Amino acid sequence: MASGSQGFDSFYKELKQVEAQDSNLTSKQQIDRLLKPGYTYRNLNPFEVLQVDPDLKLDEIKKKFRKLSILVHPDKNQSDQERAQVAFDAIKRAWNTLEDQGTRNAAMEIVEEARGRTKMNMEEKRRRLKKEGRPLYIEEDDPVKFKLAVSILTMKLFADQERKRQMNEDKISEDAKKKREKEIEEEEKKSRIQEFEKNWEESRQGRVDSWLSFTKANKKKTDSDSYSAAGYGGAAGAYNRAGGGYGGMATASGMAAGAMAAGGGGGKEKKKKKDKKFSPIGFRPPKTKPEQR
Repeated sequence: MASGSQGFDSFYKELKQVEAQDSNLTSKQQIDRLLKPGYTYRNLNPFEVLQVDPDLKLDEIKKKFRKLSILVHPDKNQSDQERAQVAFDAIKRAWNTLEDQGTRNAAMEIVEEARGRTKMNMEEKRRRLKKEGRPLYIEEDDPVKFKLAVSILTMKLFADQERKRQMNEDKISEDAKKKREKEIEEEEKKSRIQEFEKNWEESRQGRVDSWLSFTKANKKKTDSDSYSAAGYGGAAGAYNRAGGGYGGMATASGMAAGAMAAGGGGGKEKKKKKDKKFSPIGFRPPKTKPEQR
């Protein structure tokens, strides 16, 4: 029990030394700290940004915020205003997160999850060491190393939370974009229909006039064709009546020629029938000679 107490005292002493060193950082050093590579995700952890313990009281956190905001304020860093502004925004955002009770509780839930996972990882390491027959001491048994492990895992959990938030926002934005595109398409379709109906109404009288002109011209053409056909029919009738006598003479001549052809053809037919007289068996029987005595 005494060894555990001594370990905690050692950890607390080292922690205070680190905080004292950080508190003595210059403006440039603080700006550099807040703009380290990967600061976009690192600065999502408000406790890391303000360099405070998650269990620290709000009044103490506020004091640290004021001190840091003065150090990195752009007005006090004229030679590096752009980077100072980024650092100042990170500090202000971290304070706003911890000042509000709701967002602070959410941040503390992430810290507690990181602590719980770190302890589970420690137990898993001890089980492996025990199975291998090795000493059960691990790095995280050192309070400083334990805090570092929790801090690293906390940063990862904040980063995962931010990625999920961005994915949800992107999905919402994409859905909103698709919805808006559909609305625009429907509006354009409605506008085209209205424009068509308007043009249809405005051109109604023109279509009526065009149809009336077409039917009137077609009627005139029909009347003209009927008149021409009637004149041609009368002339043909007169011509036929005038040639009726010639037609009668031709008819009589044709009838006489037909009768003559019929008479001549009948005589030849009888002659042919007489020449072709055969016996029933197809040949003539021989003539019998008289018997000799």
